Amino acid sequence: MDIDAWLWWLIGAAALGIALVITAMPELGMLAVGAVAAAVTSGFFGGGAVAQVVVFAVVSTALIAVVRPIASRHRAQRPQLATGIDALKGKQAVVLERVDASGGRIKLAGEVWSARALDAARTYEVGQEVDVVDIEGATAIVM
Repeated sequence: MDIDAWLWWLIGAAALGIALVITAMPELGMLAVGAVAAAVTSGFFGGGAVAQVVVFAVVSTALIAVVRPIASRHRAQRPQLATGIDALKGKQAVVLERVDASGGRIKLAGEVWSARALDAARTYEVGQEVDVVDIEGATAIVM
């Protein structure tokens, strides 16, 4: 019993897909798409072995050449929407208890936070507005 070439290409595409899931290497997914293109070349167009290999190589290379740089740029960008403590950095807060280098309390985003001054020589009095520079654990660093 002979297996047609297009079926071998689909088996190869499935194997590459499984390897993609296991390793999380997107290039394997692009190679799998190339294998599917080669299967289509064999099954629907009746292309020979050389045509199948050429289609596999061209589609795989084109996908890697086009998609990979786009994915790299996308991965390097910071998220547009800040969440969690990143969303609190740069916000203004109101001092509830005197804040200095050793501590104090502020009202930040409707919640009471412990805080300390970024500059050890500075002191912030009750009612004063401060800017949140960073969050360390449950303590806001203000200036």
